[in-house]
Amino acid sequence: MTEQTILIVEDEENLLEALRYNLEHEGYRVVTATDGGKGLEAARETDPSLIILDIMLPTLDGFDICRLVRRTSDVPILMLTAKAEEVDKVVGLEIGADDYVVKPFSMRELLARVRAMLRRPRHSRGEASDTEVIRAGSLELDQTSHAVRLKGQHLDLKPREFDLLALLMANKGRAYTRHQILDRVWGQDYIGDTRTVDVHVRWLREKIEPDPGSPKMIVTIRGVGYKFQA
Repeated sequence: MTEQTILIVEDEENLLEALRYNLEHEGYRVVTATDGGKGLEAARETDPSLIILDIMLPTLDGFDICRLVRRTSDVPILMLTAKAEEVDKVVGLEIGADDYVVKPFSMRELLARVRAMLRRPRHSRGEASDTEVIRAGSLELDQTSHAVRLKGQHLDLKPREFDLLALLMANKGRAYTRHQILDRVWGQDYIGDTRTVDVHVRWLREKIEPDPGSPKMIVTIRGVGYKFQA
């Protein structure tokens, strides 16, 4: 099995060393950085399997790093912070973080989250259809080329957005709960917040709906979750 690399960007030396020790004990290769600028450089140079990213960092904060990494990579990102405010969690999820842990935390819990994030599928497909190209009106999803077109124009979707759209389009009319979507798109071992589903649905609506505020394709089923209709 190929050794998995975990990048830790954390400026608290004691916590950094504790994380390094425990992750290396689990068999991971660990790369570290103590400020945001070096962390971003390390993310680009090492192509890690997962990034553990503190928010409050010198030179460049964790939100900025996450935002910049997400422009080119779908690497799982676990954010650490001493802040427990709801707004910080929402911001972290909206800019592309996969999970969020508030300090102080249990090392056992963090290791469990790391294992779960590294086991999750990176490119899920729909359940009900093996059709390579799925069409709904002027929207077309090609599972082979991993491409989506709307009215013939290519849409730039993030990998997780594509996976979510593929699941919903392949099972048109079927309502999914947020937990079911997490299981099928993020993986059954995912331990993150269900709000990440809402964030990705909102991003998709902004790209495929004529009026994202009044969606016609990805619709909300009150008290349940979401379904695709067209």
